[in-house]
Amino acid sequence: MGSGSLEHTGTAHEKRAVALGSVAAAVVITALKILVGLSTASLGILSEAAHSGLDLIAALVTFFSVRVSDRPADANHQYGHGKVENFSAFIETGLLILATFWILYEAIQRLAFPGAPTIEPTAVAFAVMFLSIAVDAWRSRALRRIAEKYDSQALEADALHFRTDVWSSSVVIVGLGLVKLAHVTGRVWLAKADAVAALFVAGVILYVSSRLARQTIDALLDAVHPGVRAQVTQAVLQVEGVLGVERARIRRAGNRYFADIVIALARNLTFQRSEQLSEAVTAAVNRVLPDCDVVVHSVARATRAESIFDRVRAVAASNNLTVHDVSVQDLHGRIHVEQHLELNEQLSLKDAHDHASRLEAEIREAVPEITTILTHIESEPATIETGEEIAALSDLERRFRNIALAMPGIVDVHDLSFRRVGDKLYLSCHVTMPDDLPLSRVHDLQTQLEGRFKQAAPRVFRVLIHPEPSTDNRR
Repeated sequence: MGSGSLEHTGTAHEKRAVALGSVAAAVVITALKILVGLSTASLGILSEAAHSGLDLIAALVTFFSVRVSDRPADANHQYGHGKVENFSAFIETGLLILATFWILYEAIQRLAFPGAPTIEPTAVAFAVMFLSIAVDAWRSRALRRIAEKYDSQALEADALHFRTDVWSSSVVIVGLGLVKLAHVTGRVWLAKADAVAALFVAGVILYVSSRLARQTIDALLDAVHPGVRAQVTQAVLQVEGVLGVERARIRRAGNRYFADIVIALARNLTFQRSEQLSEAVTAAVNRVLPDCDVVVHSVARATRAESIFDRVRAVAASNNLTVHDVSVQDLHGRIHVEQHLELNEQLSLKDAHDHASRLEAEIREAVPEITTILTHIESEPATIETGEEIAALSDLERRFRNIALAMPGIVDVHDLSFRRVGDKLYLSCHVTMPDDLPLSRVHDLQTQLEGRFKQAAPRVFRVLIHPEPSTDNRR
């Protein structure tokens, strides 16, 4: 089992353990409150019992939702099961609202109409409420710690319930104390404190419900705080090579984020470079949202810095064609372009010419300042040729060295190698030139040397020259 699987198992176990502990606490507290509430006829305690009973249901929902939400994605749930946590929190919200209506109804009945039952605040009632506060505070801290650790909305909702129970239980204790005071002093109006405490509990529940409702509805509707999207967009724009972010969509399921990012890249980038930038964008998003599942889509865009050369190559690349040795000439205001086009060697001349004609037409449309285009068609090898290395040909070596060293700019010639492929003779060699020689001059020297040697030795079919700077002469 890999480290990722072990980590996931540990996470699931810790979340389930704290959720199960929440269920156990809710069972004990609810049972005690019901017994004491019925024995004392205290609406405050009964409202707290109802609150705790709903907490028990919510804790059960949380426990089962945590178990389901930790399941990995499958064919039918490709974004995983994290939304179950959000849905369980939504159910808890509904249960809390139902409890609020019941408590409000009972409290108004006792405050507005006579005949309310006599409340008997006993020592056991006070003890149960104090015990409830202690248990609720303990469970709230434990749930909140795990909720923050694993960013679990269901556990956070449970922690919030227990935290509000502490305050509502405190108010109920105050209400019971005032009722007790009414029995001692004979001030009947103080007996209404129990119903008032119940109203306060209802208000607390309503406030908690409204907060939780906003969070769960936002999660179920894939709403994300605007600041998160802004941070993600800013992080992506800082990746060198990204021209812009055309779309950034972020959604959340449980404790995990999913991001769909569309980035604009220069259209003359290679496929490999585009892939590298996509990986860099994914890393940038994960710095803002750790463990976010990121999908990056790139679109090609022209840049203002493109030259005519770039635009010509971009048109060829959009047709999956390769051009090289592109030459642009300004003939008294008329732009003439020459290019070498590589095509599959299996094509017929007519098919190859049709490819070239279509490419030239698209280039003229994309680059209207071009007046004329001339395309040199080359065959792109698709066959592995069988050849053999042959012994040194001293006369050809001597002739080649003399021609090369007579040319200004060439320092040395070495590692000459001859091969015979079919009935053709190939020569490859290394030529040393000054370090600071411009690449355009290097190319000119190679072309001249190749032409001169072929003229001096017509039986050589191809000459391949590898240029080296003086400081890298590896003789």
